[in-house]
Amino acid sequence: MYIWGMSSTTFLLIAGIYISLLFFIAFLTGRNKKSADFYLANHKAPWFVVAFGMVGASLSGVTFISIPGWVESQSFTYLQMVLGYMVGYIFIMVVLLPLYYKLGLTSIYSYLDNRFGNHAYKTGASFFMLSRIIGASFRLFLVAIVVELAILEPFFSSDGLSSTVPNWAFAGIVAIVLLVIYLYTRSGGMATVIWTDTVQTACMLGAVILTVLAISDAQGVEWTAIPDLVRSSGMTKVFVFDDWKAGNHFVKHFLAGVFVCIAMTGLDQDMMQKNLSCKNLRSARLNMGSFAIVLFMANVLFLSLGALLYIHAASEGISIPEATDKLFPILALGGTLGTWIGGVFLVGLLASAFSSADSALTALTTSACVDLIGTEKMEEAKADRTRKRVHIGMAVVLFIAIMAFRAVNDTSVVAALFTAANYTYGPLLGLFFFGLISKRTPSDSLIPIVAISAPIICYLLELYLKSKWGFSFGFALLPVNGLITGLGLYLLPSTINKLKHTS
Repeated sequence: MYIWGMSSTTFLLIAGIYISLLFFIAFLTGRNKKSADFYLANHKAPWFVVAFGMVGASLSGVTFISIPGWVESQSFTYLQMVLGYMVGYIFIMVVLLPLYYKLGLTSIYSYLDNRFGNHAYKTGASFFMLSRIIGASFRLFLVAIVVELAILEPFFSSDGLSSTVPNWAFAGIVAIVLLVIYLYTRSGGMATVIWTDTVQTACMLGAVILTVLAISDAQGVEWTAIPDLVRSSGMTKVFVFDDWKAGNHFVKHFLAGVFVCIAMTGLDQDMMQKNLSCKNLRSARLNMGSFAIVLFMANVLFLSLGALLYIHAASEGISIPEATDKLFPILALGGTLGTWIGGVFLVGLLASAFSSADSALTALTTSACVDLIGTEKMEEAKADRTRKRVHIGMAVVLFIAIMAFRAVNDTSVVAALFTAANYTYGPLLGLFFFGLISKRTPSDSLIPIVAISAPIICYLLELYLKSKWGFSFGFALLPVNGLITGLGLYLLPSTINKLKHTS
């Protein structure tokens, strides 16, 4: 059987070699590890390795597939958010990392227990878990859709035309991916994830660079002229200042970028767990600074790829799919760039799937064990048994969530991911900022009510403003959500300050 010009045997061989490499890394990094090492890699992770690996975990399948397809409608305006990210990373380096290292945290949500109390602590951890389950599921769902397009549809088609893929086949692909991730992370945990993510970042960026070079070759352009070719697409507009009602207005995008970065990196156990695995605060800061620079360049690369994909599609007379998430896979697997690009794309696709999901699964396991169950207070053998059960349980939860997205079948993944973040990360943003800025300690038992109410108020506010004036906060809804959470905390009755550690 052939899939988009490449034999299925070749596809499976590439996937097998790639997965074998991940297991080899897991074998080297997971030997003789204690249960506690699963969480922070015994604080021995080299900062430069962590930094490069974090790029892959941050980009994931959303950037690998969706961002290039997004360029036609949004041009390069996403860079407005990326510029905001840079400010957010400075805040993380100056404020949050010193706080986390000073308190010696395994889970960053322990800060909420120190600052407010147990209800705030459990609320913060719960919102993180909800956010991460949604985010990781969206990312894996997107990759699964591409696997369905590239492998399952041709397999179930007898005449070479598109065919409906049975739910059981889609579920099987998702289950296999999650099983592989569970198996190679179950012993080494964060120590394994840091090194596998480094390899996967290299594979993902390498796939994009090779695709860019293949397109320039197909267009008869030297690699030195690629920037001019990108500019010729007419899709390189970065700044939007003229329409203040637009969701991608510069002020909204930039502010959203600042707070999305702080919330989805600085207040995210997944990303911060990698930073806390560094040897000390200085190493963590070096990690974050270098990560920010590489991430900026990577986003420019992905946006450039998007413009080039549209140029190539136009030159080959290829119709743009309605779901633009499918543009990159269709062109990469279609054969017009050479059969070998299909293999390159597959490696990049596998990297994007595993790089975010493995760290998400590890972080979810950490938060559930440390924040909700309290395994740090258990004896070693019991803590290890509990952690292993939670680890596989979280893989099952991700599977259920992905199949739920399959039932809804919404492929607007980028917008959906950040829309979900606006609502689920907002309470975390409000809790941490209130704790850092204010000296008041609101009633701990009432904090969950505020945290749940704030996203609901944001949703209703967005609906009202859109229907009344056509105004949308866009991605800037996240700081609005955090502000409403902070205001709600301020209005709660105050209790005696129980701060255990100075912040």
